[in-house]
Amino acid sequence: MPEGDSVFRLRRRLDAATRGARIADGELRSGNAAGRSLAGLGIRSHDTHGKHLLTRFDDGSTLHTHLRMQGSWTITRAGRALPTAVREKARVRFRLDDGREVWGLDLPVVDLVPTAREVDVVGFLGPDPLRDDWDAAEAVRRLSVHPSRPFVAALLDQSLIAGLGNLWVNELAFLRGIHPFAPIGATDLDALVELAARCLRVSATVPGMYQVTTGNARKGASHWVAGRAGRPCLRCGTRVRVRDEVANDPEQRRTWWCPRCQPMPEGPDVGGSG
Repeated sequence: MPEGDSVFRLRRRLDAATRGARIADGELRSGNAAGRSLAGLGIRSHDTHGKHLLTRFDDGSTLHTHLRMQGSWTITRAGRALPTAVREKARVRFRLDDGREVWGLDLPVVDLVPTAREVDVVGFLGPDPLRDDWDAAEAVRRLSVHPSRPFVAALLDQSLIAGLGNLWVNELAFLRGIHPFAPIGATDLDALVELAARCLRVSATVPGMYQVTTGNARKGASHWVAGRAGRPCLRCGTRVRVRDEVANDPEQRRTWWCPRCQPMPEGPDVGGSG
């Protein structure tokens, strides 16, 4: 699933390519405004909150989309057609006044809302390290409300801190030296939030560092534990373990950790290590 840094990079590409452009024709093909024509609208800007993309038009409306596991955006040059099989996945289409076409493909979330009411679709989200209104203290406060909640479950909860997905949650657990299913309160939350914000910002903005957590962008060496089940830990050589993510997780995510570098802390309120 794309994470906050992925969507932030997408937003920058879309903003550079379409900001200030006018839509010659186009429509929404799903969501609460399916069938609505977009012809004549000007694109004011694109913004993000966590994994959510907000495209603002000059009529005071905002297109809210979310990629989840399968969605994507693409822009075709003037006169170039997408393959029929790809066009059939389009949920958003608009042709710009210079002939280029913008396609939102296989998007599971497509909402058109008044810009003044964006809170209706993203208001539940927690602070986002990639936004100008980032509030680290508020993120720490929200994470501290239920200190016994498992580390992975707490950080994946977008209402506590927005933008962290499975990859970053696993890598942050390793970097903090904590078992991913240990209570979130077993780690220093101020240090965790500061690290999470720094990692997301580097990944989102530094060329060549997209989702590189080890400092080594070479294939197979860019992550400490994510995707490395059964392989030796890059720090100590212990075999990396893996198990299913939070119980009943609809995304069926997996969690990786090094049992030596990330021991389960001892204590009466700590469960088994899995």
